[in-house]
Amino acid sequence: MTERVPTDYDTRAGAYSTARIPDRRLERRIHAALGDARSVINVGAGTGAYEPTDREVLAIEPSAAMIAARPSQAAPAVQATAESLPVADRSYEAAMAILTMHHWTDVRAGLAELRRVARHRIVLFTWDPDFDDALWLTQRYFPRIREQDRVCFPRLSLIESVLGALDVEPVPIPYECTDGFLGSRWRRPYDYLDPAVRDGMSGFSRLTDDEIAGGLERLRDDLKSGAWQERFGNLLDLDEMDLGYRLVVAGIV
Repeated sequence: MTERVPTDYDTRAGAYSTARIPDRRLERRIHAALGDARSVINVGAGTGAYEPTDREVLAIEPSAAMIAARPSQAAPAVQATAESLPVADRSYEAAMAILTMHHWTDVRAGLAELRRVARHRIVLFTWDPDFDDALWLTQRYFPRIREQDRVCFPRLSLIESVLGALDVEPVPIPYECTDGFLGSRWRRPYDYLDPAVRDGMSGFSRLTDDEIAGGLERLRDDLKSGAWQERFGNLLDLDEMDLGYRLVVAGIV
């Protein structure tokens, strides 16, 4: 069985602050999902992407380097983990966690903590590991990433078992997505050859140097020979694509 391999965010904070620029369309959806909540706790907050600026926000982030990389105008941040939030029960109207659960040590415990501290709703942006894989990058060039992601990302059934009934919305990814998570460059294959782009994608941090080099060589060769275009060129006509990313909302009863 594939084991969870933690990402060292203390060494990747700089890359995340430049490569992970919030996408305005995704931001609108997340903020809408928060409803009229005036106070929000953002768990696994990183450098502050998608935090609303018109509400009271507390950021929770385990990496000191990530906290240091947050913009000066960002919400206050506390160094702590999802599994042990240093706030009182029901102290925030809403909790949010954006592409972070796959890094938690104990997802059930983290979700239970979100439920404990939120009064009205929980908003999650995640990837569904049961989704029929549609990303060519992990189909052909880096299958080890998808193998690991299917272990690390929690299944919707697990989330539901902790939080109760869920509202789950597919989030198709636009081809010019500004947030540099793994699937964001699905129509821009040359971008994956850029180490600065890959540094913002935690999936690559869990591969060996040989696995990365081998996948990049195959991708580079296929782009040069036209094999990539022959297999995946139909994607160049699409404006957005469902890659399995999901916006998940749980109401608190």
